[in-house]
Amino acid sequence: MAEPALSVHALGKTYGDFTAVESVSFDIQAGGSLALVGESGSGKTTTARMIAGLERATTGSFTVDGAPPARKLAERARQIQMVFQDPYSSLDRRQRVRSCLAEAVQLHSPARGTALQARVEELLDLVGLDSRQADARPGTLSGGQRQRVAIARALAAEPRILILDEAVAALDVSIQAQVLTLLAKLRAAAGVTMLFITHDLAIVPYVCDDVLVMCKGRIVERGTVERVLTDPDAPYTRRLLDAVPRPGWRPKRADALHDVM
Repeated sequence: MAEPALSVHALGKTYGDFTAVESVSFDIQAGGSLALVGESGSGKTTTARMIAGLERATTGSFTVDGAPPARKLAERARQIQMVFQDPYSSLDRRQRVRSCLAEAVQLHSPARGTALQARVEELLDLVGLDSRQADARPGTLSGGQRQRVAIARALAAEPRILILDEAVAALDVSIQAQVLTLLAKLRAAAGVTMLFITHDLAIVPYVCDDVLVMCKGRIVERGTVERVLTDPDAPYTRRLLDAVPRPGWRPKRADALHDVM
C-alpha cells in the first residue's frame, strides 16, 4: 500500500504550562479528505498550523508521502498550502486578482510571459472566476468570490496537501454551498488531498470521507463520516451533533421561556 499523503505522529503543542494539542495522530491517503472537528479552543487550528509550518511542534512529527516535510518554509509551501477563514484579511486589498495569482505562480514555478498568463487563466477557470472578476480588487468581490481567489492562490503552488481552516465559516449559507461544491469538484478533478478544519458537523459530509473529533487538544473520536455522524461513540461528539439545528429545533432557553409564559 502506498504511503499516506500526510501521516501525523503524536503531534503536540504546549505554551508554558498549557497543553493546546496532545499526542494527535492520523493519516490521510492521497486524494482523501479528512475533517478535523471541534469547538473553538479544541486545538484543531493549532494542529493545522503546525502541519503548515506556521507553528513549531513541541512533540511529535509528520511526513508527506513518507518523508519529513521540507524545512524551509518556501519549500514546504509547495507541499502544503493553507486557506484561512477570512480571505479579505489574507489578500492584498490594493492588488487585482490576476496580479495576485500571477505573483503566486511565479513564486513556485519558472512560468513567465504567455505560460504565466495561461496558468493564471487555468487557475481562474478551476475556481469558477471570469475575466471581469480577475481584473477586480478584493474589496469589490463578494465573500464567496474572495474565498475562491484564496483557494486559487493556494492551488498555484500545486500543493500535495490543502488545509482549509474554517474556510466557509464566515460565508452566507448559499455561498457556503457554492464553495463546498467547488471543493468537492477540485478534489475529484485535481486529486488534491484535503484537511478540512471546522466546528460545524453539518457541512462535513459534503467534502470529507473521514472525521476526527477534537476536545481539549485530544482526539476523542475517529471514523468514517457516515459512522461518526449517525452512531457516535463519544459523549462529546453526541453533544456536538445535538447542537446542529434541525427542522423544528428551538434553543432550550426559548423552550424554557415559552413554558414560563
